Amino acid sequence: MTPFQNIFIANLVHTPTLGNLEILSDYLVAVDSTGIIQSVHPSSSVEATSILESHPEIIPTRLPPTSFLLPTFVDLHLHAPQFLYLGTGLHLPLMEWLDQYAYKAEERLDADPELARRVYTRLSERLIEAGTGTVLAFGTIKEETNLILAEVLQSKGLRGFVGKLSMDQSSRPTYVESSSDESLKAAKSFIQRCRSIASSQGSNHLIEPVITPRFVPTCSDELLAGLGNLAQIEDVFIHSHLAEARDQVDWVRSTRGTDDINVFEKYGLHTQKTVQAHCTFLDTSTLPQLRASETSVAHCPLSNAYFSSRPFPLREALDLGVKVGLGSDVAGGYQIDLITAMRYAVSTSRIREGMRTENEISNGIRNRDDRKGSVSIDWKESLFLATRGGSVALGLSTGQFCIGSPFDAQQVDLTNEAGHGLGALDFLDGMPIQVTELTVEKWWCLGNHQNRSKMWVQGTRL
Repeated sequence: MTPFQNIFIANLVHTPTLGNLEILSDYLVAVDSTGIIQSVHPSSSVEATSILESHPEIIPTRLPPTSFLLPTFVDLHLHAPQFLYLGTGLHLPLMEWLDQYAYKAEERLDADPELARRVYTRLSERLIEAGTGTVLAFGTIKEETNLILAEVLQSKGLRGFVGKLSMDQSSRPTYVESSSDESLKAAKSFIQRCRSIASSQGSNHLIEPVITPRFVPTCSDELLAGLGNLAQIEDVFIHSHLAEARDQVDWVRSTRGTDDINVFEKYGLHTQKTVQAHCTFLDTSTLPQLRASETSVAHCPLSNAYFSSRPFPLREALDLGVKVGLGSDVAGGYQIDLITAMRYAVSTSRIREGMRTENEISNGIRNRDDRKGSVSIDWKESLFLATRGGSVALGLSTGQFCIGSPFDAQQVDLTNEAGHGLGALDFLDGMPIQVTELTVEKWWCLGNHQNRSKMWVQGTRL
């Protein structure tokens, strides 16, 4: 008999595949002592009854009928040290913003371990408040500061992929590694020390080290080549920025004589374990390169609006089979809650579709009612990107309520105990409130942290 640790009876909402919203009303979910889902059945089924009868020692957690369990969000791109100055300086172009704010903040944390721990602790608390259970994070160049980040994420119970920055070139002389050799030594050491932290949690470790070349402008060819070899030897994820902004794209072309996608591929840095943020300057001629290498994209629509003159071709990437998730891109993105990223992903795609439609009508290519070839996405697809899409990019089986998947879940409440809508949700027509596609959409449009009451990662409540 499987040794269950927790049993939940609740409405389940998830998107196991792109665009496929499933609402499983009144289901039983049984989770074992390692935090893995072992049973998912309607609560009235024979299987559910048998589980309850055979485990009288477990008091099931029963959610109210106006609440539901949703997979936790996966933030596929976040700069942890930049949380220090969230919401600052967004009037500047990317390369100037990095010089004025990003490098300075990261250097401050590298020089002040107590500040780093304070920033990372508050960041972790904000992530939990926002329903984010997994984060792929950029750190700083100093090894010890990134180990603090790993320790804090682990202590808070979050699933963290932590990257020590590698950069042997910089526009800020005081914030750069001394050579490619020293950078590679530090990256290898960090991988080993980070794994030691993770192993302290036994088989349920939640922390993974990540190789993180900041982007091509800050990395020599020697460093990129060495990082590609190290990633293959250590079998770790790679996280960087790709084709993000005009000034960055032009910089790479002028110094390398080619686009950064070709530089990354040349040095073996595009693999099935690579996540590239932004990619706004890719198009249908270059997106197939990502599909061929199985490289994933962290789509960051909010920060793209500030730092890129082009939107990411999301619909085209999805139709080509490119793996895509969502990123907050703190601090280029000033909202840590991925529900904001979902909303911006949809609105940006709809603006793109409107522009495409009007251009074709103006050029006499189509009539106004022809909707073929739309480049927009809907809210259900964005929910997939924020949950299962990010999980797929990181090789995880989370983001869905299935047997064998870790129980990473958040409780979303539509009403309070008196039956009144929570937060910005109002239900005024007098009809009984149920968890339906319409009410889930209402939460997607209007909900916030006030609708989130509990969260679990790997079966442990945070």
